[in-house]
Amino acid sequence: MAHGSQTTEHTTLVLGGTGKTGRRVTERLLARGLPVRVGSRSGEPPFDWEDRSTWAPALRGASSAYVSFFPDLAVPGAPEAVAAFAELAVSSDTRRLVLLSGRGEQEAQRAEQSLQESGAEWTVVRSSWFSQNFSESFFLEPVLAGEVALPADGVAEPFVDADDIADVAVAALTEDGHAGRVYELTGPRLLRFDEAVGEIARAAGRRIRYVPVPIEQWTAELEQAGVPADVVALLSYLFTEVLDGRNAHVADGVQRALGRAPRDFAEYARDAAATGVWNGSA
Repeated sequence: MAHGSQTTEHTTLVLGGTGKTGRRVTERLLARGLPVRVGSRSGEPPFDWEDRSTWAPALRGASSAYVSFFPDLAVPGAPEAVAAFAELAVSSDTRRLVLLSGRGEQEAQRAEQSLQESGAEWTVVRSSWFSQNFSESFFLEPVLAGEVALPADGVAEPFVDADDIADVAVAALTEDGHAGRVYELTGPRLLRFDEAVGEIARAAGRRIRYVPVPIEQWTAELEQAGVPADVVALLSYLFTEVLDGRNAHVADGVQRALGRAPRDFAEYARDAAATGVWNGSA
Protein backbone atom coordinates (compact mmCIF):
# COMPACT_ATOMS: atom_id res chain seq x y z
CA MET A 1 0.00 0.00 0.00
CA ALA A 2 1.40 3.39 -0.93
CA HIS A 3 2.48 5.71 1.87
CA GLY A 4 0.18 8.63 2.49
CA SER A 5 -2.89 6.95 1.00
CA GLN A 6 -5.83 7.80 3.21
CA THR A 7 -7.36 4.41 3.85
CA THR A 8 -9.08 3.20 6.98
CA GLU A 9 -6.55 0.39 7.39
CA HIS A 10 -4.08 2.93 8.71
CA THR A 11 -4.15 3.00 12.48
CA THR A 12 -3.21 6.09 14.48
CA LEU A 13 -1.43 5.57 17.79
CA VAL A 14 -2.52 8.26 20.26
CA LEU A 15 -0.02 8.58 23.11
CA GLY A 16 -1.57 10.00 26.25
CA GLY A 17 -4.85 8.83 24.76
CA THR A 18 -6.70 9.23 28.06
CA GLY A 19 -5.29 12.73 28.79
CA LYS A 20 -6.78 16.16 28.12
CA THR A 21 -5.72 16.42 24.48
CA GLY A 22 -5.22 12.71 23.67
CA ARG A 23 -8.77 11.82 24.70
CA ARG A 24 -10.12 14.50 22.38
CA VAL A 25 -7.89 13.38 19.49
CA THR A 26 -9.08 9.79 20.01
CA GLU A 27 -12.76 10.84 20.06
CA ARG A 28 -12.39 12.82 16.83
CA LEU A 29 -10.62 10.01 14.98
CA LEU A 30 -13.21 7.44 16.11
CA ALA A 31 -16.03 9.80 15.05
CA ARG A 32 -14.55 9.71 11.54
CA GLY A 33 -14.50 5.92 11.59
CA LEU A 34 -10.70 5.78 11.68
CA PRO A 35 -8.89 3.02 13.59
CA VAL A 36 -7.20 4.26 16.77
CA ARG A 37 -4.89 2.66 19.30
CA VAL A 38 -4.84 4.38 22.68
CA GLY A 39 -1.27 4.59 23.96
CA SER A 40 -1.50 4.50 27.76
CA ARG A 41 -0.49 2.24 30.61
CA SER A 42 -3.98 0.76 30.57
CA GLY A 43 -4.03 0.44 26.76
CA GLU A 44 -4.01 -2.77 24.70
CA PRO A 45 -1.09 -3.24 24.28
CA PRO A 46 0.05 -0.95 27.10
CA PHE A 47 2.35 2.00 26.42
CA ASP A 48 4.61 3.49 29.07
CA TRP A 49 7.17 6.24 28.38
CA GLU A 50 9.31 4.83 31.19
CA ASP A 51 9.34 1.27 29.80
CA ARG A 52 10.83 1.27 26.32
CA SER A 53 9.94 -2.39 25.78
CA THR A 54 6.29 -1.26 25.42
CA TRP A 55 7.01 1.09 22.51
CA ALA A 56 7.45 -1.34 19.60
CA PRO A 57 4.24 -3.36 20.29
CA ALA A 58 2.25 -0.10 20.50
CA LEU A 59 3.69 1.10 17.18
CA ARG A 60 3.06 -2.15 15.31
CA GLY A 61 0.84 -1.48 12.28
CA ALA A 62 0.37 2.21 13.08
CA SER A 63 0.96 4.59 10.16
CA SER A 64 0.77 7.75 12.28
CA ALA A 65 1.11 8.79 15.91
CA TYR A 66 0.11 11.66 18.16
CA VAL A 67 3.08 12.15 20.47
CA SER A 68 2.17 13.60 23.84
CA PHE A 69 4.88 13.16 26.48
CA PHE A 70 3.90 12.52 30.09
CA PRO A 71 4.08 14.46 32.35
CA ASP A 72 5.67 17.30 30.32
CA LEU A 73 8.49 17.85 27.83
CA ALA A 74 10.18 20.05 30.45
CA VAL A 75 11.13 17.10 32.68
CA PRO A 76 14.70 15.75 32.54
CA GLY A 77 15.18 13.08 29.89
CA ALA A 78 12.05 14.01 27.92
CA PRO A 79 13.80 15.23 24.73
CA GLU A 80 15.95 12.08 24.68
CA ALA A 81 12.87 9.86 25.09
CA VAL A 82 11.06 11.64 22.24
CA ALA A 83 14.16 11.30 20.04
CA ALA A 84 14.35 7.56 20.71
CA PHE A 85 10.61 7.13 20.12
CA ALA A 86 10.70 9.05 16.82
CA GLU A 87 13.63 6.94 15.60
CA LEU A 88 11.81 3.72 16.47
CA ALA A 89 8.58 5.00 14.91
CA VAL A 90 10.23 5.80 11.58
CA SER A 91 12.01 2.43 11.50
CA SER A 92 8.64 0.76 12.30
CA ASP A 93 7.04 2.56 9.31
CA THR A 94 5.04 4.93 11.52
CA ARG A 95 5.96 7.89 9.39
CA ARG A 96 3.53 10.67 10.28
CA LEU A 97 4.24 12.09 13.74
CA VAL A 98 2.41 15.01 15.38
CA LEU A 99 4.16 16.28 18.53
CA LEU A 100 2.38 18.20 21.30
CA SER A 101 5.07 20.64 22.37
CA GLY A 102 5.45 23.47 24.86
CA ARG A 103 5.48 27.16 24.07
CA GLY A 104 8.55 29.02 25.29
CA GLU A 105 10.18 25.88 26.73
CA GLN A 106 13.79 25.21 25.70
CA GLU A 107 13.51 21.50 26.52
CA ALA A 108 10.45 21.22 24.33
CA GLN A 109 12.34 22.78 21.45
CA ARG A 110 15.07 20.15 21.85
CA ALA A 111 12.38 17.47 21.52
CA GLU A 112 11.03 19.24 18.41
CA GLN A 113 14.48 19.22 16.86
CA SER A 114 14.94 15.50 17.40
CA LEU A 115 11.57 14.87 15.77
CA GLN A 116 12.54 17.03 12.80
CA GLU A 117 15.82 15.12 12.40
CA SER A 118 14.19 11.67 12.61
CA GLY A 119 13.16 11.43 8.97
CA ALA A 120 9.48 11.45 9.96
CA GLU A 121 6.74 13.40 8.24
CA TRP A 122 6.42 15.69 11.24
CA THR A 123 4.14 18.43 12.54
CA VAL A 124 4.72 20.34 15.78
CA VAL A 125 1.76 21.67 17.79
CA ARG A 126 2.97 24.15 20.43
CA SER A 127 0.76 25.25 23.29
CA SER A 128 1.05 26.52 26.83
CA TRP A 129 -1.71 26.82 29.46
CA PHE A 130 -4.89 24.92 28.59
CA SER A 131 -8.22 26.55 29.46
CA GLN A 132 -9.26 23.07 30.64
CA ASN A 133 -6.75 23.19 33.51
CA PHE A 134 -9.54 25.00 35.39
CA SER A 135 -12.11 22.25 34.81
CA GLU A 136 -10.23 18.98 34.25
CA SER A 137 -6.97 19.39 36.09
CA PHE A 138 -5.05 20.91 38.98
CA PHE A 139 -7.03 24.19 39.19
CA LEU A 140 -10.45 22.49 39.51
CA GLU A 141 -10.28 21.85 43.25
CA PRO A 142 -9.44 25.49 44.14
CA VAL A 143 -12.22 26.73 41.84
CA LEU A 144 -14.70 24.46 43.65
CA ALA A 145 -13.37 25.70 47.01
CA GLY A 146 -14.03 29.28 45.91
CA GLU A 147 -10.44 30.47 46.19
CA VAL A 148 -7.71 30.09 43.57
CA ALA A 149 -4.30 30.94 45.02
CA LEU A 150 -1.48 30.83 42.48
CA PRO A 151 2.02 32.29 42.12
CA ALA A 152 0.95 34.42 39.15
CA ASP A 153 0.44 38.14 39.56
CA GLY A 154 -0.08 40.37 36.55
CA VAL A 155 1.38 38.13 33.83
CA ALA A 156 -1.02 37.55 30.96
CA GLU A 157 -1.42 34.23 29.14
CA PRO A 158 -3.32 33.45 25.90
CA PHE A 159 -5.08 30.37 27.34
CA VAL A 160 -5.67 27.81 24.59
CA ASP A 161 -8.66 25.47 24.37
CA ALA A 162 -7.84 21.74 24.35
CA ASP A 163 -10.54 21.30 21.69
CA ASP A 164 -8.56 23.56 19.35
CA ILE A 165 -5.37 21.58 20.05
CA ALA A 166 -7.19 18.34 19.19
CA ASP A 167 -8.70 19.80 16.01
CA VAL A 168 -5.25 20.89 14.79
CA ALA A 169 -3.66 17.55 15.73
CA VAL A 170 -6.36 15.58 13.90
CA ALA A 171 -5.98 17.78 10.81
CA ALA A 172 -2.23 17.11 10.84
CA LEU A 173 -2.76 13.37 11.36
CA THR A 174 -5.39 12.91 8.65
CA GLU A 175 -4.89 15.59 5.99
CA ASP A 176 -2.07 16.49 3.65
CA GLY A 177 -0.39 19.89 3.77
CA HIS A 178 0.64 20.00 7.44
CA ALA A 179 3.99 18.19 7.24
CA GLY A 180 7.00 20.29 8.20
CA ARG A 181 4.86 22.92 9.95
CA VAL A 182 5.18 24.33 13.46
CA TYR A 183 1.80 25.57 14.69
CA GLU A 184 1.91 27.84 17.73
CA LEU A 185 -1.54 27.62 19.29
CA THR A 186 -3.10 30.24 21.56
CA GLY A 187 -6.50 31.62 22.32
CA PRO A 188 -7.53 34.89 20.66
CA ARG A 189 -6.64 37.18 23.60
CA LEU A 190 -4.42 37.56 26.63
CA LEU A 191 -5.86 37.09 30.12
CA ARG A 192 -4.25 37.41 33.53
CA PHE A 193 -5.04 34.53 35.90
CA ASP A 194 -7.28 36.78 38.01
CA GLU A 195 -9.21 37.74 34.86
CA ALA A 196 -9.58 34.08 33.85
CA VAL A 197 -10.92 33.22 37.31
CA GLY A 198 -13.30 36.19 37.03
CA GLU A 199 -14.68 34.84 33.75
CA ILE A 200 -15.18 31.42 35.37
CA ALA A 201 -16.98 33.00 38.34
CA ARG A 202 -19.34 34.87 35.99
CA ALA A 203 -20.04 31.79 33.89
CA ALA A 204 -20.58 29.59 36.94
CA GLY A 205 -22.63 32.22 38.81
CA ARG A 206 -20.41 31.85 41.88
CA ARG A 207 -18.03 33.93 43.95
CA ILE A 208 -14.45 32.78 43.37
CA ARG A 209 -11.55 34.76 44.78
CA TYR A 210 -8.16 34.95 43.12
CA VAL A 211 -5.19 35.32 45.48
CA PRO A 212 -1.63 35.81 44.20
CA VAL A 213 0.87 34.05 46.50
CA PRO A 214 4.68 33.84 46.57
CA ILE A 215 6.03 30.78 44.77
CA GLU A 216 7.81 29.50 47.91
CA GLN A 217 4.58 29.54 49.94
CA TRP A 218 2.67 27.85 47.14
CA THR A 219 5.17 25.01 46.63
CA ALA A 220 5.39 24.45 50.41
CA GLU A 221 1.60 24.07 50.56
CA LEU A 222 1.66 21.61 47.65
CA GLU A 223 4.31 19.53 49.42
CA GLN A 224 2.28 19.56 52.65
CA ALA A 225 -0.75 18.38 50.68
CA GLY A 226 1.25 15.34 49.55
CA VAL A 227 1.78 16.37 45.91
CA PRO A 228 4.72 14.31 44.55
CA ALA A 229 8.06 16.17 44.43
CA ASP A 230 8.44 15.80 40.65
CA VAL A 231 5.00 17.34 40.08
CA VAL A 232 5.82 20.24 42.44
CA ALA A 233 9.10 20.81 40.56
CA LEU A 234 7.30 20.81 37.21
CA LEU A 235 4.56 23.24 38.34
CA SER A 236 7.18 25.48 39.91
CA TYR A 237 9.10 25.52 36.61
CA LEU A 238 5.95 26.37 34.64
CA PHE A 239 5.01 29.23 36.97
CA THR A 240 8.50 30.76 37.29
CA GLU A 241 10.17 30.10 33.93
CA VAL A 242 7.37 29.73 31.39
CA LEU A 243 5.04 32.27 33.01
CA ASP A 244 7.56 35.13 33.02
CA GLY A 245 5.89 37.04 30.20
CA ARG A 246 7.67 35.20 27.38
CA ASN A 247 4.34 33.83 26.11
CA ALA A 248 2.33 37.02 26.60
CA HIS A 249 1.42 37.33 22.95
CA VAL A 250 -1.15 35.60 20.76
CA ALA A 251 -0.18 33.45 17.78
CA ASP A 252 -2.01 32.44 14.60
CA GLY A 253 -1.50 28.66 14.65
CA VAL A 254 -5.19 27.73 14.88
CA GLN A 255 -6.05 30.07 12.00
CA ARG A 256 -3.16 28.76 9.88
CA ALA A 257 -3.95 25.09 10.50
CA LEU A 258 -7.76 25.19 10.39
CA GLY A 259 -8.73 28.40 8.60
CA ARG A 260 -10.81 29.60 11.56
CA ALA A 261 -10.35 31.65 14.70
CA PRO A 262 -9.46 29.93 18.00
CA ARG A 263 -12.09 29.49 20.71
CA ASP A 264 -12.27 32.29 23.24
CA PHE A 265 -11.86 31.65 26.97
CA ALA A 266 -15.35 33.04 27.63
CA GLU A 267 -16.82 30.41 25.29
CA TYR A 268 -14.88 27.70 27.11
CA ALA A 269 -16.09 29.01 30.49
CA ARG A 270 -19.74 29.04 29.34
CA ASP A 271 -19.53 25.49 27.98
CA ALA A 272 -17.74 24.14 31.06
CA ALA A 273 -20.18 25.86 33.42
CA ALA A 274 -23.09 24.29 31.54
CA THR A 275 -21.76 20.79 32.43
CA GLY A 276 -22.05 21.58 36.14
CA VAL A 277 -18.36 20.87 36.74
CA TRP A 278 -17.93 24.05 38.83
CA ASN A 279 -20.92 23.60 41.09
CA GLY A 280 -19.89 20.12 42.20
CA SER A 281 -22.80 18.39 40.47
CA ALA A 282 -21.00 17.09 37.35
